[in-house]
Amino acid sequence: MPRNTLAAALLALAAAATTAQAAPATVGQPAPAFRAVDTGGKTVALADFKGRHVVLEWVNPGCPFVVKHYGSGNLPGTQKEATARGVIWLAINSTAAGHGDHMAPAALAAWMKQHGAGATHTLMDADGTVGRAYGARTTPHMYVIDPSGTLVYAGAIDSKPTANPADIAGATNHVKAALAETLAGKPVTVAQTRPYGCSVKYAPM
Repeated sequence: MPRNTLAAALLALAAAATTAQAAPATVGQPAPAFRAVDTGGKTVALADFKGRHVVLEWVNPGCPFVVKHYGSGNLPGTQKEATARGVIWLAINSTAAGHGDHMAPAALAAWMKQHGAGATHTLMDADGTVGRAYGARTTPHMYVIDPSGTLVYAGAIDSKPTANPADIAGATNHVKAALAETLAGKPVTVAQTRPYGCSVKYAPM
């Protein structure tokens, strides 16, 4: 192969690889694999939970929308209902280390405990690798993965995009609905919604 043709082919392959890496998670497709360290220092991989239902939740205690759902008990209650049914719940914090909202692992663990959280693990993602792989845009931003590893829901926690706890009572909890259907072996009726909340405070690329 001529040198210039080979160079062009290599450049095309590199561009394709970059594009593939940048493509966010897509409902109906395999959930991106990842590995991260939790607030207790344990390395956790999505592959550890093969054959299980998994919920991913992007969290930032500095966000009023997160405070709405934790202070009211809505997210802790949803977590505990899910884990009681064998679901793995991974809360993920992608806040950059240099941002004012960043919390050290011990402080984040203490905040979660204070609010009665029921997550299986709380993962640190300060470099944003996991968040960018999923295209997580807000806190909270929610994802549900079925036992085959397919992403079956992505979007908001519920149908009321406000920071007012009083709106929770009249909202549809999309995560509960998605879990109820996929746990029953049914397709998820509302598989994608628009996430709402504070923007994820990613580290600069």
